[in-house]
Amino acid sequence: MTTHDAASPEALATLAASHGLTIDVDSVRLNEAGLDYRVAYATAADGGAWVLRVPRRPGMAESMGREAAVLALVRRHLAVAVPDWQVAAEDLIAYPLLPGSPALTLGANGHPVFHVDAASERYAIEIGRLMAALHAIPAEEVRAAGVEVLGPEQVRAERRGEYDRVAAEFSVADHLRTRWETWLDDDSTWPSFTVFSHGELYQAHVLVDAQERVTGVLDWTTAGVEDPARDLMYQQMTAPPEVFDLTVSTYREAGARTWPGLAQHCAELSAFGPVGYGIYALTTGKPEHRDAAQALLDPQE
Repeated sequence: MTTHDAASPEALATLAASHGLTIDVDSVRLNEAGLDYRVAYATAADGGAWVLRVPRRPGMAESMGREAAVLALVRRHLAVAVPDWQVAAEDLIAYPLLPGSPALTLGANGHPVFHVDAASERYAIEIGRLMAALHAIPAEEVRAAGVEVLGPEQVRAERRGEYDRVAAEFSVADHLRTRWETWLDDDSTWPSFTVFSHGELYQAHVLVDAQERVTGVLDWTTAGVEDPARDLMYQQMTAPPEVFDLTVSTYREAGARTWPGLAQHCAELSAFGPVGYGIYALTTGKPEHRDAAQALLDPQE
């Protein structure tokens, strides 16, 4: 069995031990929410709580190195906790558990379980302030860290390229083609600037305390200078309109830049999600991912 297939507590304990970390097998709890990594929580021999991340496929060393550079960058700028990798190997990442707990987890049936009310004004304010701080990180520092910096036209061209690639490989429903092509061609909703963003700042990656204050952010795999809506859209997807408006006003008051088509652009980027999953399916090459992507891209197929 290869390490990226390690799915049992025993296999994870053996893998951790090979990197000098002794964990209690009985303490291992798996979290299968991530597409790129299998995540587990475990207690070490000294009683410390740890997070283990095992890549789901080989060949992810480059993305790991990139994420390590991102973590060093954001640690200098954000007041919340981010992972401090103590083990950073091709087959395992391990770091001490961060304070707080995820605002979203997957239940036994695989369905999302939210631990923060979507209408929470406290969370709306907290996430708005966090995004403002995150998006203020200078692009020059990002570039110096070796992480890509895209301009607005490059971002739009990248979305177009993703759509073209997926449309060439899958059957896509006519109504989705029309919606996505209209959005890609519509100048009115797209921002004229880019910012440093997390890229997947949804509730499963946000840690909160009992008062719904943000304490940490996980999984920086997709971070880079890109479309600010990559982060904003998750709050727009889940919060009532007036609560999303509170997030945006907080974000703006904290110094962040907005644009007239922000809400619509967030909605369209969210609706573009099946294309992102199609790219993931093509990247992994696994039939089950391709089948799942096809079901999203052409629901009538």
